[in-house]
Amino acid sequence: MRYISTRGEAPALGFEDVLLTGLATDGGLYVPESLPHFSVEEIRSWRGLPYAELAYKVMYPFVEDAIPADDFRKMLGETYSVFSHQAVAPLVQLDTNEWVMELFRGPTLAFKDFALQLLGRLLDYVLEKRKQHVVIMGATSGDTGSAAIEGCRRCEHVDIFILHPHQRVSEVQRRQMTTVQGDNIHNIAVKGNFDDCQRMVKESFGNQSFLGGKTQLAAVNSINWARIMAQIVYYFQASLALGGPDRSMAFSVPTGNFGDIFAGYLAKKMGLPISQLVIATNCNDILHRFMSGNKYEQHQLEHTLSPSMDIMVSSNFERLLFDLHGRDGAAVKDLLERAAKGPVSIEDYRWKHARKLFDSDAVDDKATCDTIRDIYEQNEYLLDPHTAIGVRAARNCRRDSAVPMITLGTAHPAKFPDAIAESGLVVKPQLPAHMADLFEREERYTVLDNSVSEVQGFIAKHWKNA
Repeated sequence: MRYISTRGEAPALGFEDVLLTGLATDGGLYVPESLPHFSVEEIRSWRGLPYAELAYKVMYPFVEDAIPADDFRKMLGETYSVFSHQAVAPLVQLDTNEWVMELFRGPTLAFKDFALQLLGRLLDYVLEKRKQHVVIMGATSGDTGSAAIEGCRRCEHVDIFILHPHQRVSEVQRRQMTTVQGDNIHNIAVKGNFDDCQRMVKESFGNQSFLGGKTQLAAVNSINWARIMAQIVYYFQASLALGGPDRSMAFSVPTGNFGDIFAGYLAKKMGLPISQLVIATNCNDILHRFMSGNKYEQHQLEHTLSPSMDIMVSSNFERLLFDLHGRDGAAVKDLLERAAKGPVSIEDYRWKHARKLFDSDAVDDKATCDTIRDIYEQNEYLLDPHTAIGVRAARNCRRDSAVPMITLGTAHPAKFPDAIAESGLVVKPQLPAHMADLFEREERYTVLDNSVSEVQGFIAKHWKNA
């Protein structure tokens, strides 16, 4: 399988090169030249498979040119054996035909573990094969950083530099990153917001001269295709658990960077019957404003109780725009260049097509807290603020009550005690046993100004062979 850039000017690459490249040389994101498609009969035959074997069925077409089947199966078995639940992504029922899929049973208690535990193993495999070293540079709004560090910290051929917005992630999220010890692990707190961190990563991938030609950058953010690929699987898992593919499913997805819901869109294109995809955002609602009014316009970023979605520039949205524009890279490039200068819209027929695919809702902090409290009082089930936004949006946007509605539970509530307290509940979510001493562990991170040159200088100085 070959991969092409959403801006149409970079060379097509194979899986190995896409894994290591991250951002395309023309500034675009890599997507498969074509998608595998599974029949209803084939999907039905996967019922009852263990999660790792289902992951093999869904993902192997994307990697078969690069990784032998037995090696990939082994990698997947190792990846999902570290999750704390035998089902890996268990479903919890909230109401009639309403479910939460718990995606926080991995080592760092967030859905990012599904992709980043695998990404670390993929990198190890490919870099060992090539005898190559890379520097991972990533930005996090909260959960990607800890999942990337946990997934990649044992990689022999990697140095990791993770940027997070200083004082704008929860304390648990920060400590999960900054208490992991290792000479190859570097946490950078940037005096800015997540969009500033993400911009620095993109600029650095576009010009890597600060590394002196001695190594290259690799991506862990969802600009890396391998992240999206791994997230497709749990849509199939949820559907098969609830009677799919013989009945359609609806999904509500808390999202800021559009990666997780784009994976659902791909699952639908690959043959999984999905009748509705709900984009659930907080008040940083650029995606909702586009879907509801065909206006893509950046506003001032607001700090909320759901910090992992405090994002205004949704990188993966470019992948959807590529499809909406008939895979015309030049049109996408022109649109995004105009979007950097001010509000943009797309042709009405393209926007109406997007509206057939997606619904959307923006949920403020008060409604988030109300939902956390209501669900707990109804079910004694505690939601983190991001999942609460997903549940609220699902209820506000639901098209058909006869279709099962599945909200992706993106993080463990213990990561966000302030939001739980703000909801008025006296219950205090507990960290699981393997993190019980998190607040006693030594932290290590560096605070830097909101300056790409300062961040690049730090990386150039501190990677192991500098």
